[in-house]
Amino acid sequence: MAKTDLHIALVGNPNSGKTSLFNALTGLNQKVGNFPGVTVDKKTGHIMLDDKMHAELIDLPGTYSLYPRRADEWVAYKVLMGADTDIKADVVLLVADASNLKRNLLFCSQIIDLKIPVVMALTMNDLAAKKDIEIDINGLQAELGIPVVAVNPRKNKGLIELKKILSLVAKMDHSRATLDFMDTKKLAPASVDSVKKLFPGLSDYAGIHYLINHENFPLTDEQQKAVEQIEIDNKFNPTKTQAEEIMQRYTRIRQIMQQHVIEPGPLEKKMFSDRLDNLLLHRVWGYVILITVLFLLFQSIFWLARFPMDGIEWAFKVSANWLNHTLPQAWWSDLLINGFVAGLSGILVFIPQIMILFGLITILEDTGYMARISFLTDKLMRKVGLNGKSVMPMISGFACAVPAIMTARNIENKKERLLTILVTPLMSCSARLPVYTILISLVVDDKYYFGFLSVQGLVMMGLYALGTVMALIVSYVMKWFIRIKEKSFFILELPIYRAPRWKNVGITMVEKARIFVFDAGKVIIVISIFLWFLSSYGPGDRMQKVEDKYAALTLQLPAKKDSLQRHLSSEKLQNSYAGILGKTIEPVIAPLGYDWKIGIALITSFAAREVFVGTMATLYSVEETDNSSLRQKMEAATHPDGRKVYTLPAAFSLMIFYVLAMQCMTTLAVVKRETKTWKWPIFQFIYMTGLAYLMSLLVYQIFK
Repeated sequence: MAKTDLHIALVGNPNSGKTSLFNALTGLNQKVGNFPGVTVDKKTGHIMLDDKMHAELIDLPGTYSLYPRRADEWVAYKVLMGADTDIKADVVLLVADASNLKRNLLFCSQIIDLKIPVVMALTMNDLAAKKDIEIDINGLQAELGIPVVAVNPRKNKGLIELKKILSLVAKMDHSRATLDFMDTKKLAPASVDSVKKLFPGLSDYAGIHYLINHENFPLTDEQQKAVEQIEIDNKFNPTKTQAEEIMQRYTRIRQIMQQHVIEPGPLEKKMFSDRLDNLLLHRVWGYVILITVLFLLFQSIFWLARFPMDGIEWAFKVSANWLNHTLPQAWWSDLLINGFVAGLSGILVFIPQIMILFGLITILEDTGYMARISFLTDKLMRKVGLNGKSVMPMISGFACAVPAIMTARNIENKKERLLTILVTPLMSCSARLPVYTILISLVVDDKYYFGFLSVQGLVMMGLYALGTVMALIVSYVMKWFIRIKEKSFFILELPIYRAPRWKNVGITMVEKARIFVFDAGKVIIVISIFLWFLSSYGPGDRMQKVEDKYAALTLQLPAKKDSLQRHLSSEKLQNSYAGILGKTIEPVIAPLGYDWKIGIALITSFAAREVFVGTMATLYSVEETDNSSLRQKMEAATHPDGRKVYTLPAAFSLMIFYVLAMQCMTTLAVVKRETKTWKWPIFQFIYMTGLAYLMSLLVYQIFK
């Protein structure tokens, strides 16, 4: 990669077209990580401004002004104030919405007064034209004292001119003072002068912010005390200063709007978005439409992901069979096939769901409906400690908790985001379906009421409803114990409805899949190899004795070689570390109605919940694809005293356990990545396992 000559910070209000411009400028040449110390997306991309100048574009979180409230706004604020020790911006590229210029100019005017190089990219010009808004770009440019370029990222219009302007601005000498938007020194002249003596080179406006937010800047103890003393000596009032500043800025902004912007009168007819909101935000029909949209989203993830997931599983099955027949019988080949390849398949099989889910969510966001979902559900969510933005991750959890937890990044409040992450795995994901299906078929009659209501279907629906209700209850309880005092603000701008940006949808799908594979995937592979070791080896010579026993039987009964091979797999598993562990935990799980074989399945299915069925197939010595035989074997299974294993109480108990337990290492890996600590994944594993055990015990004792 070429040497980076320039660092450009991309800033703007939310819903101003910033993401579209970032994607249009960088394409797939971008990287997603986290800003140091916070779980906020850090998107960077690389662009060539001209034949020689190579620039890094840093997409900072959207913010309305230089007075931050949320964690993501603090990230953008510190970079703009030069208080971020890791990120230094040479030029600021400010994105402004032409259809809502008055609001955007507040943030723009503040950046101008920081005396840093700024270029304005004016977006949404087509929407402004539809609103009959006319902007005198040359006049606006002269008034603000910065370059203004009209762009349309969706159609790649104005991007070449924008790159040229950025290149020119980067080469200019910015040592001389630029045009002031307002005289900020008048807000607190004595205080500003004192701060500027303490920090030479600060602009007047930066001095105001040092007085207001110096505790959040990387200053020495002596500097902190000096600034505090300046505040005391000059009786500096931050609240009054901020209020006066905003009022003065809007006074000047109104003058600029009158001179250089022509807007329609207030009696103009409502736009299409306003009329559509009357339906979509209706107190009755709004919720009906919301439930329908979420149902279709849920069904689409299952339907669309099934085919590629089946294809990935088939490809890995063929690959594993080929490796089995090609590689010699050795421990390293077994590790490769049953450890690494199996673990890799467990990672890649999630990719279709992740890509489809984020693709559909991006479409909802681009069209503007996602904001309406958050608005409609906020009242209910707040009662249990969440907010409207928690709905989408929780609904997404029906497909897979992994991408669902990743979508929780959109929740600004730390406590509400953490609560969402902690309860989302309680939503029944698609990986639980094989477990539910086989257990329901064992103990629930395939009857229909009124000709169309299936009893088995109602039980399945009840399991999904149970997960949802428990998620809300757990969140309500936890909100009293999680000591994060950050005040919750649900400030939501309802964007204009518009067609989705298909390029943006595609880029998002690829990026989210790449994050999952390379970040969570590392942990999954390690745990998969560990589980392979537990299932493949045992203490002493126990495994060797089992192999010798079946080798002798195979010589005596060659016609039953295949059957003996399946029994060999079953007995080796019993004598492995995993099998011994299953026997060891049997006294603990016996009160739930489980035997040691179910205990092994509980352990091995930690790799993925659907592994339960595969483990049962191996234990009961049947072909994996022979589900009917597996059901018959499980139905006939008995305890040593002759009691059936899979009775109605035991099966219901097991279903409840899988509804509530954290039986997914992938989810824990992603929770660790999102929270940046093992504290919360460990807590999540303990509380979910404890809840699952208690509820399963209660169900078993009631139905027994």
